[in-house]
Amino acid sequence: MSTRTTTTRTGVGTGMEPTVDITDLYAAHRLQLVRLAVLLVDDFASAEDVVQDAFAALARRPDAVQDPSKALAYLRVSVVNTARSALRRRRTARAYSPPDDVAPPGPEDAAVLAEEHREVIAALHTLAPRQREVLVLRYWSNLSEAEIARTLGISQGTVKSTASRALVALEKSMTKAASAATSGKEER
Repeated sequence: MSTRTTTTRTGVGTGMEPTVDITDLYAAHRLQLVRLAVLLVDDFASAEDVVQDAFAALARRPDAVQDPSKALAYLRVSVVNTARSALRRRRTARAYSPPDDVAPPGPEDAAVLAEEHREVIAALHTLAPRQREVLVLRYWSNLSEAEIARTLGISQGTVKSTASRALVALEKSMTKAASAATSGKEER
């Protein structure tokens, strides 16, 4: 399979340079490229789209169109890469499962949430003031570590270590409160 070239004058004094006629290239190699794409995407309509995209990309690349030997190689690589992209999109679409419809929260959900909030706030008050400040600024005010550091006048490293220690202390406090509540229910 050879690529037909046409010769055009690109400018006065520059001589003759070969260029590829995309229409001729399309007529000569479209079926071969569609067969390649069908083997990759296993769907004729998608394969045709892949080849169309490859030719459209070639038309936007004047450097590939200038050299006839590069044009067909560019098309093959473009078909393979576009087929890979199509397969990735297809795989992602198949893997997607829409979220389940969630019923609106009822009154009991609000009561449980309110109780959980009270427990977190109570545990938060058991922390040292700096730890409490860092957690509140980070998780309630959604500030970045840099913003927290500027606000409190401390380094980012101190923000990170304080947050880490505060989370451990908060977990211990909540676990202790939960076990106390559980043992209180068992005694009744």
